[in-house]
Amino acid sequence: MNSSSSNQSEFDYLFKLLLIGDSGVGKSSLLLSFTSNTFEDLSPTIGVDFKVKIVTVGGKKLKLAIWDTAGQERFRTLTSSYYRGAQGVIMVYDVTRRDTFTNLSDIWAKEIDLYSTNQDCIKMLVGNKVDKESERVVTKKEGIEFARKYGCLFLECSAKTRVNVEQCFEELVLKILDTPSLLAEGSAGTKKNIFNQKPPQADASAGSCC
Repeated sequence: MNSSSSNQSEFDYLFKLLLIGDSGVGKSSLLLSFTSNTFEDLSPTIGVDFKVKIVTVGGKKLKLAIWDTAGQERFRTLTSSYYRGAQGVIMVYDVTRRDTFTNLSDIWAKEIDLYSTNQDCIKMLVGNKVDKESERVVTKKEGIEFARKYGCLFLECSAKTRVNVEQCFEELVLKILDTPSLLAEGSAGTKKNIFNQKPPQADASAGSCC
């Protein structure tokens, strides 16, 4: 009943989600739209931002720890450790900027292969900024084809109008809930580790733990 207490029974599972993609595609706006129902044109993220949201999906109470990574090249070395233990990765591009779509296969999909520690990690492809339909250069069909090729879920949305924002996270989480290996990771045993994220070398010795 007391929502401010940190009692573990407050939620059934804790999932770590990661937002990746080029700078300026709207990752932070998407996250803000989802966690606080507001929209702002935000300046580029420095390093990594982090938000928590409790949601009820599929009858389960879930605590989502959502990491918003910087898209700029100079921060990319920082982000590799944030892939560790993520049950879901959201790849975001801007439907009005083709380079942000091209870079998904050239850069970001390769990063997931390199750094993701969960082979069952669920990937979601999100085309943002559909409110700028007149400026669109990447078709929905191209998005669907990319998602099929890389085994991703796919949605187009607008952080500004909130179209499909909730659905992005909900569909991703439902798929995680449907994946036994990820479900096991999100349950009680790992709850204590997710917030004190360390670079890989710092806790390598604990890799075989539980």
